[in-house]
Formats: sequence, structure tokens, C-alpha cells
Amino acid sequence: MSARTELEARARAAFRAVMLSNHTAEKFASEAATRDLRLICEVFDEEVAWREKSKRERLLKRARFPVPKTFEGYDWSRIRMPEGVAREAVESCEFVGRMRSLVLYGGVGSGKTHMAIACGTAACSRGLSVMFSTVSDLVARVQRAEEAGALDRVFREVERAGLVILDELGYLPIDRQGARLLFRVVSKCYERRSLIVATNLELSRWGSVLADDQMAAAMIDRIIHCGHLVVFEGPTKRMEASPMARRA
Repeated sequence: MSARTELEARARAAFRAVMLSNHTAEKFASEAATRDLRLICEVFDEEVAWREKSKRERLLKRARFPVPKTFEGYDWSRIRMPEGVAREAVESCEFVGRMRSLVLYGGVGSGKTHMAIACGTAACSRGLSVMFSTVSDLVARVQRAEEAGALDRVFREVERAGLVILDELGYLPIDRQGARLLFRVVSKCYERRSLIVATNLELSRWGSVLADDQMAAAMIDRIIHCGHLVVFEGPTKRMEASPMARRA
């Protein structure tokens, strides 16, 4: 392929990337001087890179992560992955494209929230919309929305996300009304988008915080049907890193 042909192909791709018509792309690619082709390719490459960077920044802001986290330097040594799920599939968020879900189960401070946020950050870098919330904050939010007659607004945010992350299930009890609304959020995700739930409770104990065993069973059924259990084992990372623990 000649240098001119490569430039023409690159220009056509650049025109498509910025959503200009095929007619305009073809006309410019075939008629422009080589110097102009090279210039327009450089301009459009810069524009596309800027758009992608801006989109990632918007997605990260919209996700509302409490702190920035990535998988760089993440300790996988005490994490038991489910059969058939590779570490790379989690780091790359490959499971999101297949609308699979993850339940991250382990003690407080074992790295569940870190993994959840890192997954969300990876999803944002791939151009996917992410919604992050603790379970208690989400329940309070949907309860206020229901009282204000604005529940559909919260559900639209859930439906817009490719990945919904619910953190800290089991840390605070949820009343029956809250459990009902949380179930509706999970149902919105079922087979339509990926869900990550981070919890310190084994599945059999979810009913103890949801105030309704049947509701808990229905919620678990929807999550595990398209999901995998990731188990965090051993002492908590925060305790090991604490200066107080080292002095003890």
C-alpha cells in the first residue's frame, strides 16, 4: 500500500470518527493534496483523542467514586476467583460486555471496595457509563425519590449505566420499604447490565439485613443467575497496614 493510499484510508477513518458524512470523507480523501490529507489527519487525531479524554473524565465524574482506585499494584494473593473467571477478565472489565455480575464477599477492609472502584474505573476508560453507590446511600436516595414522585429519575440513571456498583451491603440494616426499592434496582440490572455487589455477609444471611427473607432470596436469585462469587480471604488489609496493629 502506497503512502498516499494509507493517508486516504486514515482520512476516511478520521472523518467517520468525528461523525462527518461518508460523502465528504470520500470527496476529501480522493481530491485533497497529500499535504492537506496529512494535516487533516493530524487535526482529527488530536480531536478524537481530546474527545475520548473528555468522555472518560465525564464518566468518572458521573460515577461518583468516593476515592480514585485502579488495579495498579493490587494484591490478588488472598482472593479466590470463581472457576472459569480469570483475573484478566476482571481487570479488563470483560465481564461487563457479557452483562455478567460479581458478588465480592469478604471481611471489612479486605479490598472489596478497592476492586469495585478499580473495575468501575476500567469500565469508564472503555467508554462505559458507571453508577457507584453504597447500599445505604442508594436506599435513602430512592426512598426520598419515591416520596417526591421522582423515582423514575433514579431508575433512568440505573438504566443508563453499563455497570452498577453497590457497595457495603450488610453494613447497615434496611427496612422493608428500602428492601423493596433495592430489589427494584437489582431487577433493573437483571440480564440488561452488569452489577457488582460488595458485601461482608454470606448470601444466606442477606435476609437478616433486608428485613425480608423472600425478598433477599429473590434478589440473590437474580444476581447469581448471571453472576460469579469472588471471595476475599485472610486478615484485613487495613488492619495489617495500621501502625497501631504493628505496635500491638
